[in-house]
Amino acid sequence: MKFICMTLLIISGITDSRSEQYDVVGPVDPVFAVAGEDVILPCSVKSNISVVDMRVEWFRLDLKDSQLVHLYDDHEDRNTDQIESYRGRTELTHQELKRGNASLKLSSVQVSDEGVYKCFIQSKSWYDDATVDVSVEAVGRPPVITVDGFDDSGGLHLQCESEGWSPEPDLEWLDSEGVSLSSETTEAHRNTDGFSVKQTVTVYERDSMIHCRVKLRHHMLETQIITSSKRFNPRRTSIILISAVVVLIVIAGMLIAAFVHKNIMLDQLKNENRGIKQECDQLQIEMSRKQQECDQIQTEINSIQQECDQLQIEMSSK
Repeated sequence: MKFICMTLLIISGITDSRSEQYDVVGPVDPVFAVAGEDVILPCSVKSNISVVDMRVEWFRLDLKDSQLVHLYDDHEDRNTDQIESYRGRTELTHQELKRGNASLKLSSVQVSDEGVYKCFIQSKSWYDDATVDVSVEAVGRPPVITVDGFDDSGGLHLQCESEGWSPEPDLEWLDSEGVSLSSETTEAHRNTDGFSVKQTVTVYERDSMIHCRVKLRHHMLETQIITSSKRFNPRRTSIILISAVVVLIVIAGMLIAAFVHKNIMLDQLKNENRGIKQECDQLQIEMSRKQQECDQIQTEINSIQQECDQLQIEMSSK
């Protein structure tokens, strides 16, 4: 009898344990997000039971350190250890948690948000998780076309470059009729802002519009350039350059001559000023000498006057 009771209790425990097992499900396909916009990372319990009293954790599988993206535990969001770049950008709707929906809202998506996420849900008696693969699409800057010069046959070398894309976009050249042109070199680099692409092509059409187009899934940016009908003439250009150099040399010579002439004139003026100053000093000395002579004459006159006065006094007394 005891054995039967124990068996029944074990079976009942197993049944209860199984009855408390639920599946956490996520999306089958990758989630595509556009940089700068918001995205929802789906995650829910299959039976739609409430997860309000459970632990819900979102983290990155593809990062080595600081993997926590969002943590809900004990009825509160606890994001003290959250990755710095996610602060203020993650949200769980608590009302939806009652329906078993633990989807994460990620705001203002960045290129660095691309990766593999795990949604982990745990109760006291069970736990399960689901994986969400997030792919971020960033529309880069409009392509820029630059002219790299001409070759001896008159071909025009063009370069087109654009940056800030994610994932790597397709770049192509088209003629005025929309026919694809064969590129010569193609470069692609990735940095924190996304992919930058560069491609060169040589065209021989004149008075034609050449298009550089960058495409990424449902986004496309394009820039055009109109080629000139005037054939490039290296000899003529060399003559123009030589003429320009000669003109610059002549102008420089004229400026130097003017500068030298100005310095000569300044030296002459300085010499004249020195001569005039010397004459003025000589005149000043002469005037001083004359003044001394005048003072001496005046002294003699005064002496004669005194003698006359003395004689006059003596004559008066006789």
